Amino acid sequence: MIRPTLGEAFVKQFFVACALALPLIAHAGGVERLHAFIAGAKTAEADFTQTVSDKNGRVSQQASGKMAFARPGKFRWDYSAPYEQVIVGDGAKLWLYDADLEQVTVKSLGDVIAGTPAALLAGDNAIEKYFTLKNAGEADGLEWLDATPKNKDTSFERIRMGFKGDTLVQMELFDFFGQRTTLKLTKMVRNPAIAPSRFTFTPPKGADVIGE
Repeated sequence: MIRPTLGEAFVKQFFVACALALPLIAHAGGVERLHAFIAGAKTAEADFTQTVSDKNGRVSQQASGKMAFARPGKFRWDYSAPYEQVIVGDGAKLWLYDADLEQVTVKSLGDVIAGTPAALLAGDNAIEKYFTLKNAGEADGLEWLDATPKNKDTSFERIRMGFKGDTLVQMELFDFFGQRTTLKLTKMVRNPAIAPSRFTFTPPKGADVIGE
């Protein structure tokens, strides 16, 4: 039986997302804070936890790891639990590596990132070309925004982004079946120096490579 990979599910439903310190905007809504993030964060690093739950709130999957990105188009997600997976966007291609399966999947990054959650964080500045953004008010101590993709050929319905003070701390993605993927972000660092080699990937010797 082929095990569905965390990386594939994350790319299809959720990609991206990351925890970043943003310039503080007094009394600003979520949309204004997102625009400030795009303007002020060229690179970022954070720890993350990822939880997937169904429409009844039952948790079906949990994972954790570390992420980094360099805009535009470069990112890396290292899953350490419950099993090892790596997702790398090198600016041209997307690489997904499952260590247990010894399998690498590679795709054109342009086909994956445009109009997806990755475009909100690791893409260029043209956010509203791909999304309709709306302030969603305050809840659970966070200031929220809703992002609805303009391209209807996606696997998700909308994204919520939650800010606490000057920091993006949570993202939620809802698919058309009522499933919710929640990403919580901690230990965030904004604009660190990141070696370019971190956003490159070479398939391990002996791994099966599927795709381009």
